[in-house]
Amino acid sequence: MSTQLPGTPPGPAQTSLTSPGLRGIKLIEEFDLKEKRVFIRVDFNVPMEEKGGAQVITDDTRIRAALPTIRYAMEQGAKIVLASHLGRPESREDMQYSMEPVAMRLGELLKAEVILIDDPTSDAPKGLLPGLRPNQLILLENLRFEKGETKNAREFALQMAAYTDIYINDAFGASHRAHASIEALPQTIEKKGIGYLIKKEIEMLDILLHQPKAPYMVILGGAKVSDKIPVIEQMISKVDQFFVGGAMAYTFLAAQGTPVGTSRVEKDKISFAREMIKRIEARGKKILLPIDHVVANDFLAPSKIETTKDAAVPEGFMGLDIGPKTREMYRKELQKAKTVFWNGPMGVFERPEFAKGSFGVAETLSQLTEAMTIVGGGDSAAAAEASGYAGQMTHISTGGGASLEYLQGDKLPGLEVLRNMRPSVQPTL
Repeated sequence: MSTQLPGTPPGPAQTSLTSPGLRGIKLIEEFDLKEKRVFIRVDFNVPMEEKGGAQVITDDTRIRAALPTIRYAMEQGAKIVLASHLGRPESREDMQYSMEPVAMRLGELLKAEVILIDDPTSDAPKGLLPGLRPNQLILLENLRFEKGETKNAREFALQMAAYTDIYINDAFGASHRAHASIEALPQTIEKKGIGYLIKKEIEMLDILLHQPKAPYMVILGGAKVSDKIPVIEQMISKVDQFFVGGAMAYTFLAAQGTPVGTSRVEKDKISFAREMIKRIEARGKKILLPIDHVVANDFLAPSKIETTKDAAVPEGFMGLDIGPKTREMYRKELQKAKTVFWNGPMGVFERPEFAKGSFGVAETLSQLTEAMTIVGGGDSAAAAEASGYAGQMTHISTGGGASLEYLQGDKLPGLEVLRNMRPSVQPTL
């Protein structure tokens, strides 16, 4: 089983982009970067919390995943501008979303000087780039401080294009957004491609789409059935077995007439869940639902936490994790798998009393040494990291929504704009 990090550069014999989702797209290695101004769109949308009056990064996985592409560009003598969004700021005054903690952490990891530019529309990037030393690079302040970013504004894109010779997208987690730094900017740049992180992401997801080894098993969790409908529809003909957990399991159980207490149920999706169970079973495939639960009488301040004897949730209680019988059932079935995709936690894993289900799934996947195990980003990736087993899985995606949209067959703007397209507008230099 491979434990290669998402952004690890391939060896010399593996650089051609043969994966179906990458046809017509160039890799960073195909460009002469020496002394060129290289704009790298990264995904530094990392979780942070306030400690001692300052914002502190709580998980730097996305920063570390981008390092191979950045290091390659530095080694090739590029003049580098990095750009990312962070959170959802309302305006430039929302300084809790500043990239300053990211700049500090990136500098530590690269052992380089990261120069944070407050205004990406100013003359500062263009003026500083020619004089950058080999151990210096520029990081733009939070792109979402600029209204033109989320509006995919051509004017904002042209301002960034004025200091860009080569555009590289390595922000898989943002590539499903038609934003200025993802779509409008590369439309203006002739030389454009992807970094190692996106290459690895698409190669892994293309295996799930086009050549999964059987038995192919999918674990779905999280809050809402509605979030998973398109990907279930896309996968139903390929997957041999579905495992359901998290809050979405209670909609499926309700569809079978099982009492679910006060558990979260999407009432308008009960008929879909009932139909989906029938469709899966009609194809001779399996869908496994929890047969016991860890339940509580209140979510925020529970005074009673119990484990049910069976699939029914008592009145006055809500299900917050799969129970021990379910964990064991899922473990035994997953041991037969050759390919596994996991998207969505089995419970409220952020709280220790409701984490055993998600951590148990992570432990099981870490033990499948002969299987390909892919975690689909978002909360399931966070659960895998928190479990301590993330390093023993084949691939953990850095993109939650992007992963699901790609697997359900949607075209990602951040990839489509890179496919052998001529620039529609030349920047004014």
